[in-house]
Amino acid sequence: MKIKDVRTWAVANPPPHHGGPYWVFVKLTTDNGISGYGEAYGVPFSPDKVRLLIEDVVQRHVIGQSPFQIETIWRIVYSSGFGQHPEFTMGGILSSIEIALWDIVGKALNQPVYNLLGGKVNERLRSYTYLYPDNSAGGEMNVTNIHGDPEIAPKRAEHYMKLGFTAVGFDPVMPMGSFDPRQLSLESLDNAELVTKNLREVAGGKCDLLVKTHGQMTTSSAIRLARRLEKFDPLWLEEPTPPENRTEMARVAHSTSIPIATGERLVSKYDFADLLRQQAASILQPALARVGGILEAKKIAGMAEAHYAQMAPHLYAGPIEAAANIQIATCSPNFLIQESIETFGGFYADLLKKPIQWQDGYIVPPTEPGIGYEIDEAVADANPYTEQKVFPAMALAPVVRELEGR
Repeated sequence: MKIKDVRTWAVANPPPHHGGPYWVFVKLTTDNGISGYGEAYGVPFSPDKVRLLIEDVVQRHVIGQSPFQIETIWRIVYSSGFGQHPEFTMGGILSSIEIALWDIVGKALNQPVYNLLGGKVNERLRSYTYLYPDNSAGGEMNVTNIHGDPEIAPKRAEHYMKLGFTAVGFDPVMPMGSFDPRQLSLESLDNAELVTKNLREVAGGKCDLLVKTHGQMTTSSAIRLARRLEKFDPLWLEEPTPPENRTEMARVAHSTSIPIATGERLVSKYDFADLLRQQAASILQPALARVGGILEAKKIAGMAEAHYAQMAPHLYAGPIEAAANIQIATCSPNFLIQESIETFGGFYADLLKKPIQWQDGYIVPPTEPGIGYEIDEAVADANPYTEQKVFPAMALAPVVRELEGR
């Protein structure tokens, strides 16, 4: 059995764009007709260019190879062009290919991928969601206004708790910008404290609060924020400083009782090994469509287990990355919680032949072979993404108090 064909999509995710405005998928097919799906997350080029990059790598390194040779293909692609260095472009491309290979292998053996990586440990997977505005009347999502509003944020948390969520995520210091890290103003610190206070009053002891910042702060500013928020006992403080300097993130981790979570902007076991070595985080959040794929995430989970660190796979992408995350979460003894896109409804469900099963705050792992889910290609074909934008957008000027929307 050899890989014979490749096809890619850039799919437009319609408003309100939960999970991003577009998703990039790949389909690999073998010479005996087995197909597997993968997804690339966060490649910093327009989606049409990302599709060409994936196809180029597949044509050069994957066509004609056995899908079972995942480790060999991974090393060859990772090392191509004298690379051998963690970076977003090859990380996303390699991840998409690797996930598709695992999907094929599972289907060929008639087993879920988690059964090939140690078997099911978790019968169901606790999940959390971002706070999203009420889009029942349509319109665009505005995370900044929702997460930083001390009146609306608690109401939205209450909404998700009624659905069954026992954890919600929010970023009270948005926006994120190209000139970060920055020192937060006293006004921003006061507002973040008030938002978190009001959320805790609504959540009580029934719902964890996940402070999902995006590397906006300097080390000193992150420590100042953490000291204000400790009394509300968040489950974690996410990416308090940018990911490029793990030594500074470790300074934050050693200065607060709030667990530090990070990993969506890290690529490969090498980045995570450094993170663990410096004790910069105790909750790891690899994005499986960027980090290097399923096997790479399993290796990271093993390293984390030896450091008593937990896994909380990141998800702000499409349903194929979600499917890969679910496989790793199911077979990892140090799994903590899985990020979800609300309850995986709407276009998320429309794009899959069978939607992800979510019940009372938990994801139910699939029993189907491979990664458990397949793209409805007719839906993908009917929703092409044709713009040249790169997600997510970053503020293009230094963020000062007047620009923070308060």
